[in-house]
Formats: sequence, C-alpha cells, structure tokens
Amino acid sequence: MSRITINRVLLAFIGLVLLALGVAVLIGSLDLQRHWDFHLPSSWPFSGSKDVLLTRHDRRLYRHRDWWWPVVIAGLAVIFLVSLWWLLAQFRTRRMRQLRIDSGDGQGALISGRALENVLAAEAEAYEGVEWAGAVLVALHGQPQARLVLGLAPHATPVELVTGLDAEVLAHARTSAGLGELPTEARLRAVRHRASRVT
Repeated sequence: MSRITINRVLLAFIGLVLLALGVAVLIGSLDLQRHWDFHLPSSWPFSGSKDVLLTRHDRRLYRHRDWWWPVVIAGLAVIFLVSLWWLLAQFRTRRMRQLRIDSGDGQGALISGRALENVLAAEAEAYEGVEWAGAVLVALHGQPQARLVLGLAPHATPVELVTGLDAEVLAHARTSAGLGELPTEARLRAVRHRASRVT
C-alpha cells in the first residue's frame, strides 16, 4: 500500500470519528431525540441540550495550575493546524507545470510539462507491444522524473519493451528537452482481451 493511500485511509478514518462525535453533540444539543421522538442508548454521551463536554468538576480540576488550560488550548490548536496541513498536503501535486530547456541562445525556453507528457505517452503508445500508455512528469528534488503506465499487448516481452523504450522513446525525450538524464518509473499492466467465440 502506497504512502498516499495510507494517508488518505487515515484521514478518512479520523474524519469519520470526528463526524460521529459531531453528530452525537448535535443530536444532544438540539435535543433531537425529544423533538423527533426516538430513543438513544443509555451509553450515549450527550442525551440532552444541557449536557456539556466538560462538567463543572472537570473544568475546575486544574484551576489552581495556571499553565493547564493555555497548554490544552495550544495543544488543540497545534493538532488542528497539523491536521489542516495534512489534509491540504493530499491535494498538493509534485507535477511539473513547466520545464526549462536550453534553447542555445543562453536564455533558455520554457515548455509545458503537459506537452512533454503528451509526447511521451503518444510515442510510448506507438511503440511495438504497447496498447495504451499514460505519462506524468513530476519534480523529484528539483529534477524532472517521468512516470509511465503502460498497457502491454499479449505478445510483448517486458524486458525488451523497457529496454527499447529507454533507448528510443526516453532518449528522444531527453534530447528534445535538453536533459542529461530523465529518471523514469514504468508500471506495466497486462491488457486483458475478451475471449471471442469461433464458430
């Protein structure tokens, strides 16, 4: 399981727990069980509009310690900010929008990352043994890296295919973009064809 998947599963789990807690507080604070005439289990934490998260005893428990409530509030604020950062990080992408290449005049030129992705995908798809292809260009430590997903034809040999793609398609991309190297991660997937009946 990838790190991105683990992050999203954890976020979903934490979100569901917080949603359940919020619903419990909402049902109790609005006294919905009385208005809508339904009963809650005896273990339900908030059963009435006068219920509170912290009782008077809980609130006064550490009153003689001046540092207690500021530390609790600061801790909750830090947890909130870290959670917000974690959530926003899931939507961040390392995808390269532009790539600077040496145009030979000493100034360079910018090409669209999407354009290079389209060229890579088209050339990979035109290669013998590849039925479909997708390409993404990402920045890894400030350097471009290609990620290819290839659907292999039944007769394709993965080793020969990867070697050929590196020697032709990726070499062409490196030359066109003026890159000394273009690290590439390729994921190969077998294409399943529906069996046809012969009569």
